Amino acid sequence: MTICATEDTMAPAGPHAGRLTIAADGSYAARLARHDDAAGSWFPERWTLSGPEPYAVPLQGTQPEEPDSALLPLTDGRVLILRRVADRFAVSLLYPAGPGTGELLLGAVAAPRLTLLPPAPGGTLAYALAPEADHTTLWRVHGGANGPERVTRIPGRCTGGVWLDRSGRLLALDRELAGRTKTVAVDLERGGETGLLLQITEESNDRLLLADPDSGLLLVRSDAPGHDRLGWGVLGSSLPVRFPECLRPTGATVTPFAVQPRQMLAPESCAVAFRMTAANGTWLGVWRPSERQLRQYPAPEGWLAGTGLWTADGELLLPFATEAEPCGVARMAVPGEAVERVERVERVRAVRLVEPVRPIGLMGPVRQVEPPRTAGQGKSTWAAGPMGPHRPADPVERPVEPMEPAEGPPSRGGAESGGGIVPDAGDADNRSTASAQPQNTDAEPQRTPGHPQLCRPVPLQEAPLAARQTRWSVISGPVRISGGGCAAG
Repeated sequence: MTICATEDTMAPAGPHAGRLTIAADGSYAARLARHDDAAGSWFPERWTLSGPEPYAVPLQGTQPEEPDSALLPLTDGRVLILRRVADRFAVSLLYPAGPGTGELLLGAVAAPRLTLLPPAPGGTLAYALAPEADHTTLWRVHGGANGPERVTRIPGRCTGGVWLDRSGRLLALDRELAGRTKTVAVDLERGGETGLLLQITEESNDRLLLADPDSGLLLVRSDAPGHDRLGWGVLGSSLPVRFPECLRPTGATVTPFAVQPRQMLAPESCAVAFRMTAANGTWLGVWRPSERQLRQYPAPEGWLAGTGLWTADGELLLPFATEAEPCGVARMAVPGEAVERVERVERVRAVRLVEPVRPIGLMGPVRQVEPPRTAGQGKSTWAAGPMGPHRPADPVERPVEPMEPAEGPPSRGGAESGGGIVPDAGDADNRSTASAQPQNTDAEPQRTPGHPQLCRPVPLQEAPLAARQTRWSVISGPVRISGGGCAAG
């Protein structure tokens, strides 16, 4: 499962539901649920997702919970809860104990604010951020020897939180410092050493939303193009960040929440799931860098918006809760463009009918499609076609233009020198800067045996420096940079 940064606090979704958090391996999930009584008090609820069908177990204690309590499920079935108590935060573990709920107090953290980070890879550790005026303290709230432990103190105000590897060593945080926000990487095996990971220009605000350790795909949000845009890059690549036009739909907000795993070294093939919101509702978007289009689908009824995960087989699992089914998971198969073309041709041969291709586009009101379910089953499967106006398309399907310049696809090793402005096809507003060599803002990490790449995060971009003397070298196509600066494609 790929974890993405939390941009905002999700509003309650579904009947009497709080935000759902899924464990690192997808085995469990947890949320705050509400009683149906007049008081409508809150209680923790753990979902089991790894069995033949999902089911929920209440973990209510002797008193109701506050609606701002935070939950984080562990892979062993216990649920960590963070409660505000006066001027500190109490950390406890909840678990089923016969007909009731067991609770183990881990300790407390004295801080004006404490925010749980997404589940760490491995599912046994838990971290939290305590931001203050001029610095942020990173805490390990579970997994230490003696309760909560302070890991490091980072200059600036940090938010977000994205894991960059499967071992839980590298953590990316969005740090606001001197009026600008940049993404930094924290090396937890080296005492919390911090280095710059993402900087598109010196003046831009750059945030990391999602990272996939298998393929290296990164989803970022930056105002470098002139206003906030969603873009993508590859961890360790020397090529610039791209800002596809299809990820800027008119009248809708697009937020990534899950990426298809096991796409080893193939970031262009990774499917990314988006929550799309507008005045007329919430629905799904699915995008792959190689396809250059955002496919839109109706969401299942009661979807806990912004939550879900991809399986290794390519199924998108979407938790939902309705009055009739308070704990369910809808399963959606989203084939790639090539597979859909083959299936479309086979349908035409079988029924001797010609179906027009449905173009992708933003519609008006979104009609909710209730997934068909069989009584007694917790999982649902529904077929959702791409949304958009139904108009015949050109019968001759044009091949997708190559995504990268002639020199080849992006590499994760960062061995190529320099980069240029490489706009996506049909995206006249795609502007970026060139890549740079690694630079650290707080400390210069040394290479550690056994970790040739992870111990030194490679920044995607560096700001153009007008005062720096730049050495240029032309290599059959876009201008590349062998020193520093930027180049026009």
